[in-house]
Formats: sequence, structure tokens, C-alpha cells
Amino acid sequence: MGDITGFLKLPRELPTRREVPVRLRDWREVYEDFPITKVRDQASRCMDCGIPFCNNGCPLGNLIPDWNDLVYRDHWHEAIDRLHATNNFPEFTGRLCPAPCEAACVLGINADPVTIKQVEVEIIDRAWSEGWVTPVVADERTGKRVAVVGSGPAGLAAAQQLTRAGHEVVVFERADRIGGLLRYGIPEFKMEKRHLDRRLEQMRAEGTEFRAGVNVGVDLTADDLRREFDAIVLAGGATAARDLPIPGRELRGVHQAMEYLPMANRVQQGDMATPPIHAGGKKVVIIGGGDTGADCLGTAHRQGAASVHQFEIMPRPPEDRPETNPWPTWPMIYRTSSAHEEGGERVYAVNTMEFLGDGEGRLRALQGVEVVSEVVDGRPTFVPVEGSEFELECDLVFLAMGFVGPEKGGLLDQLGVDYDGRGNVARDADWSTNVDGVFVAGDMGRGQSLIVWAIAEGRAAAAAVDGHLMGESLLPAPLTPDVGPLV
Repeated sequence: MGDITGFLKLPRELPTRREVPVRLRDWREVYEDFPITKVRDQASRCMDCGIPFCNNGCPLGNLIPDWNDLVYRDHWHEAIDRLHATNNFPEFTGRLCPAPCEAACVLGINADPVTIKQVEVEIIDRAWSEGWVTPVVADERTGKRVAVVGSGPAGLAAAQQLTRAGHEVVVFERADRIGGLLRYGIPEFKMEKRHLDRRLEQMRAEGTEFRAGVNVGVDLTADDLRREFDAIVLAGGATAARDLPIPGRELRGVHQAMEYLPMANRVQQGDMATPPIHAGGKKVVIIGGGDTGADCLGTAHRQGAASVHQFEIMPRPPEDRPETNPWPTWPMIYRTSSAHEEGGERVYAVNTMEFLGDGEGRLRALQGVEVVSEVVDGRPTFVPVEGSEFELECDLVFLAMGFVGPEKGGLLDQLGVDYDGRGNVARDADWSTNVDGVFVAGDMGRGQSLIVWAIAEGRAAAAAVDGHLMGESLLPAPLTPDVGPLV
């Protein structure tokens, strides 16, 4: 490493977030620029640890020490080459990934880990600004055609890899714009869509074709796909949201998070002036304490909600790693996102029992209870605390409790794919379904997961498809199905 004592001399540092009153007035990303000198300083904290557990902590196998050293030495062009060698879309992961690599950083055993994620995003942003990110066009065309169904990170990664291998690739997306959850699920303040749009332009220049507004299985049948394409990659994600079937669920004002977030993004795309579900002046409750809940929180703040409560059924995590959660496992600790910093009340260890109406079909309040986690009949469950019942007035409730797998029916039924025990599309070690020539990648086969896993699976599935079509493949395959990293 360029400075083997950097971690001894310099503390971990991240870019400053814009002041809350300022950033709540717009939808731009929340961080201020990070000076290049500080980026180099942070890269210098990557120590000569011998075994870079960060590489294994990253599903993509990113060559993290390599590009940290190159940034420290001011070799930015070489750094983006190393970064792109394993990651098609570092501008996405650098903004959206929770950074399991940092959880696995050796420095993190007894100090603050290296700011890997920030160095990553600085490399790719510098590369775009310098004009180093250009189309990679295949030298030869194979004459083979591949359909990719779904344009989220898994589908885009598979499509880019297969296009670069010389195949004719068509990406189908049922929404009116390409991008999947990157487009309509991620709020603008977490990732401005200009980052997505310029990457799609690169992919178009490489030869990938995009067909938006096509619901495969409805507008186009499975038989149509099989006739037109030599292979199919299913990358439609895990879009079946977990519901809360309690009394009052039918009341107006109770919505799934993915009914709410896309509409806010459509306003930013210029499709409408005001979304049909708007938190302005309303008392909001978000049920679910994960990233989707935080996205709803930041969106409600920007729309001018009167108050926001975010419920989580689990107890409040500890500030530091407990002994039962050692390095390099993912630390289950209390975290504060930019949205939490902006306001709202986080409420832990509570369960919602009933939604209460106003007599005219509108939500007016919810009834909840505090809970404790216990093992009952050999299974962990949440037991209500006697006498802890409460009622909370609210106008809107957003259900952000995760996703239970892919939507059944339609294309999947037409293809006749099998499902695994968790309800995801089953695949073998070569990413193949039980249907010849049909492969699956990302959340549709894995279940709800991280963007970095989606990209890694898209890359690996592309290598499998290439091998299926050509007999062998030179594309990198970073992982095999259901084999996880150390974190």
C-alpha cells in the first residue's frame, strides 16, 4: 500500500450532509462534495492487512485494496479500470449499497473501517467527469439473441455483460421507463436519476436494446419469447410485497410503500405536479424499519408531513457490536440514515393490531401494542406486553415490511418454472431453471436482497448464458447461487 501507516494517522471521514432545512427544500442528493485531498487521505487508511477480507465481504469480489492504493497514488484512470473489472455500475452501489465490504474490513476489528464505499463512488464520478466511461462494443457478433426480463440492477448487469460478449440482447420492462426499482423505488435524494440515464445511454451505444412498457406474460407471451430468442434471463425481482392483514387494512390511507414511492419519483420525472398519495400536512406512520421505510420517511419529510412515526417490531439494536455478533459478520447495530436525521420518531418493539376508521372508510388512527421477543413452542415469536396497548392518530400508513418473492402467474406460469421452498424461482448451480434455456438472476431467484448481490448475480448468470449458447465463456462469474460471503 502507498501509505502503510495511514490508518494510524488519519480518522475515518465522510462527506458532510447538507443542512436539513436546506435539503428538505429539494430532492437532490443529500451529500456535499468531498474534496479530492480527503478522498486520497481516506484511501490511504487501507492498510497492508495481508488478507483483504473486504474482497470476500463484497459479493462482487471488488478489488478494493488495489483501487484504494491507486487513488492514494493519484492513478485515477487505472482505478476505474480495476473497479469496472468487477462492477458494472459502481455509481449505483457507491450510493445505495450498505457496504458489507466495510463490515469485513480488517481495520474494523478495533477501529473505524476504511471508507470503501465513498472511495468507490468518487472513482466512478471522476471517471464520468473525465470522459473515461465509454461504450465497450463487442469485436464480433455471435448471432445469438437473449431476452432479459426486468431492468433492475440484475437485469442490467446481465444485459451489459451479454451484449459485450457479442450477443443481441433485448431488455423488457413493464414500466414506462427502464430501471426497475432504481428508477421508481429509490428516491431522488438517494440517487439522482441522471446517474441511471447516462449508464443506459452507454448500454444503448454498446448495442443493448430496451423495450419499456412491455409486460411480458401479458403483452408478449412466453411462447413468443421462446420463438424469438435463444435464451431468456428472468430478472424481474421480488416484487410481491409483504402485507399486514389486520382489521381495517381496507381503509383509505393504508398503502404499500411501493404504491407511494414510485409516484414521488414520477413527480421528479415531470409526469405530474402532485402525486395521488401525498404526505403534506398529514400524520404519517411507516410500518417497517428498513431501507424502504427510511425512503418513505425522507419522502414524507420533503412533502411536508405534519408528523412521522416509524414502527419496527424488533427491539432497538445496540450502538456497538455485541459479543455474539463479532467481526467480520454484518454488525446488527443502531444506524441513522439521512432520512432519520431529518426528523420523525422511531418506535421499536411495537406491533400494529388494527387500523381504525372514521366511519366513512378513511383511516383515522391505528391501535398498537408493545411486544417482547420470546420462544414459544420452540419458535421465536413476538408476545404482547400486557397493559401496553396504545392508539395513535394518523392519516396515512405506509407498509414497508419487505417483499416475499416474485409475483406468481403470468410469465412464470407460462414458462412452467419451478419454485424453491421460499417461493423464489428455483435455479441450479448454472443459474438455470428447470426450463431449458431459461435462467434467473437477482431477487427473483434469491429473494429480497442487496443491490450488490443483484449485480453480482446478473454478471454470473450472464457467464452461464454465454456458456450455454457458445459452449464456453470468458465472462467473469463472481459467485454461484446461494453461496454467500463471510458477512
